[in-house]
Amino acid sequence: MTGAKRKKKSVLWSQVKAPRGEGVKQWCRRRLPILEWALHYNPKENLLPDTVSGIMLAVQQVTQGLAFAILSSVHPVFGLYGSLFPAIIYAIFGMGRHVVTGTCALTSLISANAVERLVPPSSQNLTEQSNTSILGLTDFEMERIGIATSVSFLGGVIQVAMFALQLGSATFLFTEPVISAMTTGAATNVVTSQVKYLLGMKMPYITGSFRLFYIYTYVFENIKSVRLEALLLSLLSIVVLVTVKELNEQFKRRIKAVLPVDLVLVIAASFACYYIDMENTYGLDVLGHIPKGIPSPRAPPMNVLSAVVTEAFGVALVGYAASLALAQESARKFKYSVDDNQECLAHGLSNVIPSFFFCIPNAAVMGRTIGLYSTGAKTQVACLISCIFVLTVIYAVGPLLYWLPMCVLASIIVVGLKGMLIQFRDLKKYWNVDKIDWGIWVSTYVFTICFGANVGLLFGVVGTIAMVIGRFPRAKTLNIKNMKEMEFEVKTEIDGEAQQRVKIISVNNPLVFLNAKKFRADLMDIIQKEQASNQPLDETSKCEQNSLLNSLSNGNCIEEAAQPCSEERNCSLILDCSGLAFFDSAGVSVLVEAYRDGKSRSVDVSLAHCTASLVKAMKYFGNLDSEKPIFFNSVSAAISDIHANKMRQNLSKLSEQSEV
Repeated sequence: MTGAKRKKKSVLWSQVKAPRGEGVKQWCRRRLPILEWALHYNPKENLLPDTVSGIMLAVQQVTQGLAFAILSSVHPVFGLYGSLFPAIIYAIFGMGRHVVTGTCALTSLISANAVERLVPPSSQNLTEQSNTSILGLTDFEMERIGIATSVSFLGGVIQVAMFALQLGSATFLFTEPVISAMTTGAATNVVTSQVKYLLGMKMPYITGSFRLFYIYTYVFENIKSVRLEALLLSLLSIVVLVTVKELNEQFKRRIKAVLPVDLVLVIAASFACYYIDMENTYGLDVLGHIPKGIPSPRAPPMNVLSAVVTEAFGVALVGYAASLALAQESARKFKYSVDDNQECLAHGLSNVIPSFFFCIPNAAVMGRTIGLYSTGAKTQVACLISCIFVLTVIYAVGPLLYWLPMCVLASIIVVGLKGMLIQFRDLKKYWNVDKIDWGIWVSTYVFTICFGANVGLLFGVVGTIAMVIGRFPRAKTLNIKNMKEMEFEVKTEIDGEAQQRVKIISVNNPLVFLNAKKFRADLMDIIQKEQASNQPLDETSKCEQNSLLNSLSNGNCIEEAAQPCSEERNCSLILDCSGLAFFDSAGVSVLVEAYRDGKSRSVDVSLAHCTASLVKAMKYFGNLDSEKPIFFNSVSAAISDIHANKMRQNLSKLSEQSEV
């Protein structure tokens, strides 16, 4: 027993410490991904698009950094620091080559709860006249950033502990509907928090459950206090931002560089406010003084860590869940892989280290990440280049932002959340794919807007697990079929076609978020071996896939897959779905991805014994209506179609040869 415990402990510690038998070079590459891609960086091909993307990203990092600092209830200058240091740390330790890390709406809202609770505005009168030597800010402002950095530090420590305990892989519990609903709900809360700036209203900070409803109640009760000038300027800014961004997206292939409308709007609004003196003439709120430079690092106050444990866990879990979803989406889009636990380490260090430089909690940001895609960035060099421009703003341009109207800054934030808000369109997809996922999405969204992102995420995970547990007892456990007859049909129909290889895999369990990732990994292993094989196989092989309880590596499937198949000969894979009792959106997504990956690797993937609901879900999810038939009533029908296609190909070749 003691030996088993020691072995388990040594395996756990090996995840953090380099093993004795492994070279330092390999360990460094695994824990410092920048060494992997930086060594293969091609300046001729990548430097120009990375530079353009970096400049565009810097504009968003500055404007959203300022706004999310205010959202976090700290001085705006700390948002600039939060757009600088985390991006550098993540570029070193993160595996997402197109992921932007910095100030984030999700973590800012959670951090603001701790700041407003421990350093309320009522305490400002006691410290307002006392200034510190740090950037000339008041003691009240420094106390507030101290709370925010404590949340960031403790949240990062929790994420590093999750990495050490190998809990990063547990994120399969964060299903796509839960993450989509949680981020959409958080975006709704952020838009609500910007309403007072969009309308030019004076409003006390409202915290607690049902905050969204209390804010809108206050707005309607004090509707007469709305400043028309702020409202008109907000509407004009939103229209300009949306219009120009849509034009940029539509014509990005025809033009070499898109118009940085955020930067243009900030400059134009600041100059207009300065010359018209909108602050005094119309009473508009402006950003205020932004001090120059970066203060010397200082440790977060450790005496308040016990008071911010709840918010720290919220930052660690919510921030990591949203960040990993973006990293995985980036990896799927650009065909590379990310390690869940390494991402946990990267985001943990991106919170711990910057907390010593007065940074608020951070995470990966959807809007800026999508912007990085659209501007053609190739690597994390784009983020590092953006840091150079952010540093320029901190040391030179910052004081010029004094006159930036808050309503314009709020408009930039609202438009920047478009990527999250349009996830409402996912409701139609989930309704057509799996109505239970639709219900989970709606309920998670409601809990998020009512109780916060951390509560919404927890409810979504618990609800998803409960639904799966509730569906398993109703699943069919037996599926009677005449195996001899099917084998005879297979051999008869492919008789004389020795060069055609067909592999049949029987899916004998529900396909849900719990086993979808493992199912896809095993299936891709088979497809890759089919593609790489180079010798004929004369008979159809049959294996059973129990993707929930057993691994393919424990059965005969991997051995059969290793049997080679000529590249000239067409390889086909048939998924027998007769044992697929039920599925969710994650399962449907995996099947669609398997079909597309097989097609890209010249492996024909067909599905047999599919229920009508599965066919409908896959056609809707993957837009497969225009594809050739891939759904069949039986395995023998699928093999007959494969045989017919092969015959047509042979006849076509014969006709071409006869013409020659």
